[in-house]
Order: sequence, then C-alpha cells, then structure tokens
Amino acid sequence: MQQVSKEEGYRFEKYGGTSRFASYAYQIAEILKTAPNDVLEIGVGDAVVGSYIKRQSTIRYTWADIAEDLRPDVVADVRALPFGDNSFDTVCAFEVLEHIPFADFEKALSELARVAKKYVLISLPHFGPPVKILLKIPFLPEIKLAFKFPFHPEHHFNGQHYWEIGKRGYSPARIRKILSKYGAVTNEFVPFENQYHHFFVLQIRGH
Repeated sequence: MQQVSKEEGYRFEKYGGTSRFASYAYQIAEILKTAPNDVLEIGVGDAVVGSYIKRQSTIRYTWADIAEDLRPDVVADVRALPFGDNSFDTVCAFEVLEHIPFADFEKALSELARVAKKYVLISLPHFGPPVKILLKIPFLPEIKLAFKFPFHPEHHFNGQHYWEIGKRGYSPARIRKILSKYGAVTNEFVPFENQYHHFFVLQIRGH
C-alpha cells in the first residue's frame, strides 16, 4: 500500500485548496448523516475531517493508517483490520483505496464492511475532463450542471494511485457492482465543487 509522506505529501501548498476543502465538507456531512456513536476512518491524511468531528461532536472517532509517522490511533492495513466484527457504526475511507492494487480492492472493502455496523462511506478519484456550468440569477436558486467528457485512457501507476474510476476498465458501474455485494448503495455523487472525488454511501446488508 502506497504511503504519502507526512512532510511533503500533506503540505497545504501541495495538498490543500478550495476543491479539497469542499470535499472535506461533504465527507463531514455524510458522516453526520449516518448519526453514528463511533466512527473508524481509514487514512489519517491531513486529519482535517477527524479533527473537526472530534472537536465539534461527541462522536468517538478512531483513525487507522498503515503509516506510523501520521500517528494514527491504530497502525493497520485496510486489507487486514485488527477490529472485531461490527465494531463501529460508520467506517469511512476517503481517497484511500486507490492506493492499493485493484486486485485487493474487494478484500479491503470486505474488511470495511466486516467492522461496520451500519454504513461504509468511501470516495475514490474519478478521472475525466470536467465541464461545469453554474448559473446564478438574483432571487432564484443556483443552477449547477457538471459532466465529464467520455475519455477513458489506460491507467499507469503514478507512484500513488494504482487505478482510478474513469480510466479504462474502471467504470462507476463496476465499482457499484462490487459494493452491492455487501449492502445497498443508498447514495452516490460527485460534488460539483470537486469533480475528481466520487462518493459512495453503502448501507451494510442486514442493518
């Protein structure tokens, strides 16, 4: 599993920005919609989402990451999580699973579903040249329209991402089909503000 350097990878100049913070807002909103008592997040990253929820709610929040230098609560590989079944109400992995080979994607997903009582939330990079149109007329609601040009090149490992939605062979439908083995995809969207992040909300089967 590819790690991102704490010193270089998460510097604001390189990693931050308006679109990423918009994505954080959606991550927080989706977590709160599940009304959890406890949350497991795979991947500490720059800790923005978890830090906000820890400070602004009573949710018990646990970080797990393979990178010890990020100081997670638990050092763990998403493909073999050291937690019992149904340990957390909500389990999330935002922009994480593309850092493992696609051959391991379902194994990781099965682990997320195993330790989750109710929901698994994930986001994945979605390649594609976007077109965005925003129309705002005074006294009327904003009109937002976004779509991607149908361009699907082959993915080549770039040192971090083994695969991305939108590249050849990695369609949203393929991801959706795999997710559906473990429950119901109750929501799926690409934020208007960040067309590179594709969100899935999975309600675990039996809950």
